[in-house]
Amino acid sequence: MSDSADSLREQRKRETSRALTDTARRLTSEQGFAGFTIEELCSEVGVSRRTFFNYFESKENAVFGFAATEPRQEELEHVFETGTGDLLDDFVALTIARFELFNPIDDARALLAVIEQEPKLIKAAFEQLAKNERRDRDLILRRLGDDADSEIRAEVLVYTVGALMRLSMDQLLNHHSADAFGALVLHRLKATRALFTPTQKAD
Repeated sequence: MSDSADSLREQRKRETSRALTDTARRLTSEQGFAGFTIEELCSEVGVSRRTFFNYFESKENAVFGFAATEPRQEELEHVFETGTGDLLDDFVALTIARFELFNPIDDARALLAVIEQEPKLIKAAFEQLAKNERRDRDLILRRLGDDADSEIRAEVLVYTVGALMRLSMDQLLNHHSADAFGALVLHRLKATRALFTPTQKAD
């Protein structure tokens, strides 16, 4: 199959994924999260139940827009896993690249509105966040191998960079920053490094 055919197939898959998420959010707003089934969602979009589970692990994830697989993300993670540069810099670069790939800011307000309407989704959102953090921890561990303290290093890295991400997203969403997400994260990373770098004290 040619590269152009592969590209067209991936584009159609992204369009189907987007349609499932948009429709799931609309149905949640109109009927409540419990007011429709996966079968009804699939009927609205014109896909089979089997196709749905090729895209999403659950109805909750369809509302969130968390696809089960995303080849572009998998490639970014492979580049990180096999990288040999500074671990922190490489993980931050992965985080920024993922953000730019999915551009969640455009979706954030619509998603938050649906979650606020359906308290059940709040728990599911935190569970998905924890799952993503475990996935990143395992990704880092595969790169670190069996080094001493590798589990602690992976845990600290995931939660530290996660905090920088959330602070940067808050600035974009609630403080209308004109800076790009990557610039905001890197600025906070610089401040974090300065905070934890020992300084020489005068005698």
